[in-house]
Amino acid sequence: MRVIDISMRLEPGMTTYGLNPATAPRHRVLRAFADGGVNESELTINLHNGTHLDSAFHMLDGGEPTEFLPLENLITPCRVLDLTHVQDGITRADLMPMDIKSGEFLLFKTANSQRKAYYPGFVYIKPDAATYLAERRVKGVGIDALGVERDQPDHATHTALLSGGVIILEGLRLAGVAPGGYTLIALPVKIRDADGAPCRAVLIEGSFHG
Repeated sequence: MRVIDISMRLEPGMTTYGLNPATAPRHRVLRAFADGGVNESELTINLHNGTHLDSAFHMLDGGEPTEFLPLENLITPCRVLDLTHVQDGITRADLMPMDIKSGEFLLFKTANSQRKAYYPGFVYIKPDAATYLAERRVKGVGIDALGVERDQPDHATHTALLSGGVIILEGLRLAGVAPGGYTLIALPVKIRDADGAPCRAVLIEGSFHG
């Protein structure tokens, strides 16, 4: 068994969506070992920064918060798809040859994996692809970008996925991950009334008994 960490590290100065410094994590030391024999600190973070899960509450009126995401769908077989050839956005036509089946959790490895900093032209999931994924009744979808869309005014990509019950996992690091099958573990921090939640996402390669 091999564990592959596909999470971003939360730290001050990390890349953020739109390079907005206001959403960067702030990590403040409250007590230091040298002064009081203990290290203690606090973290302030936008819930949609770093590797995180979106909930239906993020985009749908009356949608459920992140703590109600089904955990059994977040400890699950998954498939990493190679979409590094896509130049702009992932379309239905890009996905149709992939033999996508109902109940799959799919991770999209794109050209985003070659960039460590936010890039305005990042590869995203176009609305027709999101609708296709919902029609195929996939369990979830993850991408190596801080968003599945690029500020669409109607948030059509998010809406198609979330209204179809598709879990959204964003901010993955897939540069060193080969396409193929794995076990995904991506559990959200349990936060009340949250529209998103940080998670530590890992892939298990080989035999895994949970």
